[in-house]
Amino acid sequence: MTGLDRLLALVPPPASPVGADADWSRTERQLGLALPTDFTRTVRRYGDGVFCDDLYMYSPHHMAEINLGLLAGWSDMREQWPEEVPYPLHPEPGGLVVWGGDSAGGALCWITEGEPDDWETVHWQQRDGEFTPAGCGAPELLARLLERRVAEAAEDCEEFDGPWFTPLRERVHVCLRLTEGPLPYAERLRLLRERLAPVQLRGGWANPDGARQDHFAATPSLWEITYETAYGHQIRITYPPAEEERVRTELLAAVGAMGCSVESGLSLDRATEWPEFAGGGSGTGTAAKG
Repeated sequence: MTGLDRLLALVPPPASPVGADADWSRTERQLGLALPTDFTRTVRRYGDGVFCDDLYMYSPHHMAEINLGLLAGWSDMREQWPEEVPYPLHPEPGGLVVWGGDSAGGALCWITEGEPDDWETVHWQQRDGEFTPAGCGAPELLARLLERRVAEAAEDCEEFDGPWFTPLRERVHVCLRLTEGPLPYAERLRLLRERLAPVQLRGGWANPDGARQDHFAATPSLWEITYETAYGHQIRITYPPAEEERVRTELLAAVGAMGCSVESGLSLDRATEWPEFAGGGSGTGTAAKG
């Protein structure tokens, strides 16, 4: 099984990848390098987006520019602390080229020795500043990192339905502050998921004092939801703009089923109220678009 086959088996690609038909020839000219075919095939299958809100691949529109900035920074670091950068940097022979990154500011790189399809990858982790060789290609490294995420979720007993990929599309971000209601948190969470089903569970955490965050996605609607008490009793949701009216209808019905009301709604993109609620204890108050 190839690295791409392993990744596809682990995380189904979107039906309509964003930017999947992009032309890599301009990027290759800018870098002065042909790119590995397993990488370009992976980008064509998934398009622009992010795995598990953490790992991403660069599109042809940004790869050359990002390499210019990041490699310049590593070059400066190497001048001061040579031991911190144990690899040559492109355009030096065999130098590192960056092809992706992680949410902690790390970078996923190739060691450009030999033919492009033989390049191995290195993961630079910003937290400790270490370059960790992976001994494999780009899709294989992504699969390994995602499998590690699954294993960590199992160790932590997270409610987790496996890794996912979120296409890069325009999204609306909304936060609804809720009244407490008579039901315990676990029952409210169950009712929320039930009303928005089918859902994919995406983990969460709880403090010793009982404050919680629970993440899930409503599929196939591409709604991503966090229900929590960690930063106040609230629901945070992101969704495509075309889904707004359906989100309002279904989410308000779910809040009502939870026995809660909406105290306030804020569109985080526009910093305006979404929606403005008037009265009602069922969570289905009158809505006016903010």
